[in-house]
Order: sequence, then C-alpha cells, then structure tokens
Amino acid sequence: MINSMTAFSKREVKEEGRTVSVEIKTLNGRYLEISCKLPKTLFDKEFEIREMLKKNLSRGSVYVFVSIEHDSPEAEFTIDHELAANYKDSLAELRKNLAIKQAVNLDHILTLSSLYLKKTENVDNNLDWKLAKTAIQEAIKSLKKMRAAEGKQILKDFRDRIKNISDNLDKIEEIAINRVKDGRERLRQKIYQLFENDEIDEIRIQQEIIFQANKLDISEECVRLRSHIKFFNECLKQKEPAGQKINFLLQEMNREVNTIGSKAENAELSHIVVFLKEEIEKIREQVQNIE
Repeated sequence: MINSMTAFSKREVKEEGRTVSVEIKTLNGRYLEISCKLPKTLFDKEFEIREMLKKNLSRGSVYVFVSIEHDSPEAEFTIDHELAANYKDSLAELRKNLAIKQAVNLDHILTLSSLYLKKTENVDNNLDWKLAKTAIQEAIKSLKKMRAAEGKQILKDFRDRIKNISDNLDKIEEIAINRVKDGRERLRQKIYQLFENDEIDEIRIQQEIIFQANKLDISEECVRLRSHIKFFNECLKQKEPAGQKINFLLQEMNREVNTIGSKAENAELSHIVVFLKEEIEKIREQVQNIE
C-alpha cells in the first residue's frame, strides 16, 4: 500500500455552547514522531490521543492542535463577602492610624478586588474530551483519505518508471548478446597480436581471457536487477506500508546498474545506464514522501 506522508485535515465539533477544533498536519519523517498542543482540560488525554494516531499512522512527523471555544461566557465572578469586610475594617483602621479624614468607601475596597473576586469556571472535562475525541477521529479519517489519494498518484508514477526500467533492461540484454560476439572478435585480435611476438606469455593470455570474459558478462547483474524489479512490483501490492522496503530495493537496483555501467564498452549501453540511474533516483525522491 502506498500512502503519502504529507497531508492536512481539520474538523470541528459543536455541542452545548462548546466548539472543539482539531487540526492534524503530517510531514515526511523516518519514524513516527507525534507532537500535541492541547488545552489544559485535555492535558491528561495526550497518551490516548497518541495511541489513536499510532493505530492509524506508521511513519511521519505528526502535529496535532486542539482548541476549545465557549459560545457563552466561560466564567462568572463571585465575591468573598467575609474577606471584603475584613479589608474594609483594615482600611478603616489604617485611616484612623494615619489620621486620614476621608472615610473608607466602595472605590477603596474595589482597588483590592483581585484579592477576593473569585472566578468560577464553567468547565466540563468529560464533555471536552468527548467532543475532542470525536473531532480527532474524524480528522484522522480525513487525513488518511488525503494520504491515500496522494499515494495513488505516487503509485502510478512508480509503476510508470519501473516499467521504463524493465523495458530498458530488455534492451541491455539484447545489446549484451551482440557484445559477446564483438568481444570475442576483439579477444581473438589481441591473442593474435600476442602470438606474433617471439615469446608467448601463457599467463598473460589466461589473464586477458579472464578479464575480457568478466567485462563482457553482465548476465548476473541483469538477473538480479530483474529480480529486484519483480519484488518492487510485489511491494506495491502489499497492504502494509512499503516505504522502507522500497528504499532498500532501490539501493540494490542502483548497485546492479552501477556494475553494468562499469562494464559498459558500448555508447548505447552507457546511455541506457544513465537513464536507469535517473529513473531510480526519481523514484528514490518520491519514496521519501511515502509511508
């Protein structure tokens, strides 16, 4: 299964004057790394949120933002009458001690309001979590759809490029057959030149035969490359995330193509090798974006 690692989703859930908004953004990442930004009422739910994400995502950097807004006033103020009366008495005593003629009034008491005005918050943690959980589940579902949709485009690109590689491998094998014939003739000429000398170096002849045979034979590299292509196509059909497997296969494919290139003594073969390396590199770039 091919899923992109980059996506974005946003969901809102409203109930009883509350609006819970959830945004999830995912980017490329070698491992699954989750970062959560939550309101205070949901701090203790971070572990559950992470577990929800782990069940649905396997790779990538994941950023979760949750916010809660209240349509009605969030809090009301109440007065601690006993404490306010104590402040009044203290101010009256202070006025007397300092011989201040002005009487203590309400304005004086209100300057100390922050000390005895209490904020009564309208908080329901259970309701906040209920709404947040619903919004997160919907956001994850939307996120997965977006990752899958982009993954389909990447999958098509993979299949087109791997077909190009396979088709050009056919050309390489055709060229290899003709190379054997041409190489055999060149080897005869070299051996003939050796025999023209007064002294015949048997060891030199054996070394030249072995060297030329190794240079001409790319059959093993072609077989291994075709095997990697076959496994690559199988990975594209698997249900589990295939990004890491594909990345490993590309390394092996590139190794075989490099070996073929090192043995190339044919301009057409060299051009095909360059093309194959370009296709593999383009696939490698895309692999960095899949799960």
